Amino acid sequence: MSKEEMFKELSDAVISCKKDTVTAAVEKAKGQGLEPAEIIEKGLATGMNEVGILFERGKLFLPHVMMAAGAMEAGVAILEADMPKDAAKKKLAVIVNGTVEGDVHDIGKSIVSTMLQSAGFEVHDIGRDVPLQDFIDKAKETSATMIGLSALMTTTMQGQKDVIEMLKEQGMRDNVKIMIGGAPATQAWADKIGADCYAENASEAVVKAKELLV
Repeated sequence: MSKEEMFKELSDAVISCKKDTVTAAVEKAKGQGLEPAEIIEKGLATGMNEVGILFERGKLFLPHVMMAAGAMEAGVAILEADMPKDAAKKKLAVIVNGTVEGDVHDIGKSIVSTMLQSAGFEVHDIGRDVPLQDFIDKAKETSATMIGLSALMTTTMQGQKDVIEMLKEQGMRDNVKIMIGGAPATQAWADKIGADCYAENASEAVVKAKELLV
């Protein structure tokens, strides 16, 4: 099998939402000599991103997404066992991620957290409908260098801007990168409020986080 075929098999395994299928595909990829990082990034993460897209289109439902995330985590766990202990423990950077106050949407943000964790970041997912100061307090507590702000409604997008202003007021803006996302968010909105980056989906969030933090 070519690498591309292996990556597709891994991706399809995650989309199947079946843990056994994912772990079998991971073991097979390992046997073919693929590196853990590429198995995760080009195989499992690609599948998880597709799961997110299918969910957004109404083709998959929340239980499927959670099953897929669990299956992916099982696959990643197999790979971590094979990594040198230092490599498994060493995290790329620390990120606080959550959905802003007034917004109870959770799934897109949760997929981003899962993808970032799988890519090697230490992620503190503080949930949905999060009071704005809590993002800053958690960043202080964990020495995070990035805060992810999700907003799925136009009425809650202002919270993304407010967190940036609060960081400035509290003298922390220079130390923390801000990533925004969510259905109504755009690059133009990110530029307007002074965010460091905008990610349209979970895969892009990983790429942008690496560009800014690694």
